[in-house]
Amino acid sequence: MRRLAIAALAALAFALPASAQDGRTYRVGYNIYVGFMPYGWMADNGILDKWADKYGVEIEVIQVNDYVGGINQFVARDLDAMAVASMDGLTIPAAGGVDTTIALAGDFSNGNDGILSKTVDDIKGLKGETVHLFELTVSHYLLSRALEENGLSLRDVNTVNITDADIAPAYIGSSDISHAVAWNPMLMAMNNGVEGSKRIFDSSSTPEEIVDVMLFHTDTVAEHPEFVKAFVGAWYETMEIMSGKKGEEAQAAMIADLADMSGGTVEDYQAQLDSTKMYYDAAEAYDLLTSDRHKKTWDFVRTFSFDVGLFGESAPDKNFIGIEFPDGEILGDPDNVQLRINADFTKMAIDGEL
Repeated sequence: MRRLAIAALAALAFALPASAQDGRTYRVGYNIYVGFMPYGWMADNGILDKWADKYGVEIEVIQVNDYVGGINQFVARDLDAMAVASMDGLTIPAAGGVDTTIALAGDFSNGNDGILSKTVDDIKGLKGETVHLFELTVSHYLLSRALEENGLSLRDVNTVNITDADIAPAYIGSSDISHAVAWNPMLMAMNNGVEGSKRIFDSSSTPEEIVDVMLFHTDTVAEHPEFVKAFVGAWYETMEIMSGKKGEEAQAAMIADLADMSGGTVEDYQAQLDSTKMYYDAAEAYDLLTSDRHKKTWDFVRTFSFDVGLFGESAPDKNFIGIEFPDGEILGDPDNVQLRINADFTKMAIDGEL
């Protein structure tokens, strides 16, 4: 009998995913942002556990207070996945030689990032002016794109670096700061806090360019796909609730929870959500990830990143890093592919195969 029991246990061990056998817990990071809060919510409300149990994995979701610090934890492999703006996946892990995969697109900024001015009415009025922003972030990218769309470039303005923690009080409290770039909720506080402040450009004019995604280590995706399947499955079940497909009462309760988790009111959170396009439907996310327009965006992003030095001194040009798309096309160096766009798990969600 004992031999049979041992044999049965051995057979079960071979049947379980590797992570279940070795007791590994996958760690996923996110920080407070309107499009990232559902990650914490699905962990707190049992949805992630249900999907993790289905695939025999353990997943821990961790709120990190320092966004860049969280990305650095991902680079150091203290996190198996991290929620980021897609540009940051290219400029920090991939540029640092960490083979990185985007396997989930959650939303894009549709007005959540913007440029404010106390003195001019449009982007062309910024020529020769000083703009305060958190340099080398999506704020810097948005400024670059706004200038480009108006026949200007970053060479036509002066920029002053100021962190996301300091920019709102500085813009509101200092008459020396006339123009600034920020994202919500700071953006709303800044615009509402200064009489006469105007929003002269925002990300609704560059749709699907500032996309929020979940990064994974490429080798983890290849060797432990059950982790990614569980996470993506949980996300799309959560999106059904958030979008109202499971009823208005469930949706309202979730939005109230997300607002509380964000440290604000339902009205504050809803205002941010109104300027965010969530990919509630997996088909919408799949359309983005596999589209030619997404390739064009990545060309904008890599051009900006190289121009401001985010690829490092050793990068000879914007082709330094290879970016691989779902159809196999590579933008940049095919011998140095460090960022991969993977639509397989999103397609599985569409086809009901998760």
